[in-house]
Amino acid sequence: MLTSKQRAYLRGLANGLDTIFHVGKSGVTPEITESFNQALEARELVKANVLDNNMIGSREAAQTIAERTHAEVVQVIGNKFVLYRRAKKPVIELPKSK
Repeated sequence: MLTSKQRAYLRGLANGLDTIFHVGKSGVTPEITESFNQALEARELVKANVLDNNMIGSREAAQTIAERTHAEVVQVIGNKFVLYRRAKKPVIELPKSK
């Protein structure tokens, strides 16, 4: 579970990230989930976009993918969302929780 300080730190890092995934009209498929899984292991922090032709909203898509990949939803703004999962070999150093 992320603290508010850690979440704020990750939001700051996500500002400079490009969107690498687009969730389209087919929704959250097993293939999308596996792609997120691989990207989270490599990058730890992933930004995605839910296209307008999708039947589910960005918050629901983020929550579904987070549950399936054991990640944390960092932020949802409009059609974009950011997920975080600590990798086996961590790259991002989070601020200490109290």
